[in-house]
Amino acid sequence: MKPKKKFKDTTVGKLLLGAVSMISPPLGSILEGLSTPEEAIEAIAQSQISNEDKIKLQTLIYDQQNKEMESITARWKSGQLSDSWMSKNVRPMVLIWCVVIFTLCGILDSIDGIGFTINPLWNDTFEKVMMTVVLAYFGGRTFEKIKSLLK
Repeated sequence: MKPKKKFKDTTVGKLLLGAVSMISPPLGSILEGLSTPEEAIEAIAQSQISNEDKIKLQTLIYDQQNKEMESITARWKSGQLSDSWMSKNVRPMVLIWCVVIFTLCGILDSIDGIGFTINPLWNDTFEKVMMTVVLAYFGGRTFEKIKSLLK
């Protein structure tokens, strides 16, 4: 499994670190060690820079995250417009696959007679994958339904 990227290695992180390093080099060095945008927002809020600069930097993070979410939504829309059965059904198939695998692993892990145990590292991974897939599927479906009702 690939190690998680540090915040400074993400697109948002690179953009933010460039801006922060010009405003406050000490804050830039703090942000380099962080892993998530939420940690970066918290570090900015607690920093000693002006409130105006804090707002600008936090807005920069939020704007970039919104752009990333909009691009995901655009990809989903183009998939739905496609004539391909696979592109229209990939989200439900991934959801079903994740639920089946998660359930199967949970059942196998709970049976004492079988020597199958889930490594604690995978518990966190399963949790994040399931949460992402379920939220993306149902959140995306809800968004699509609301948008179609407003037309």
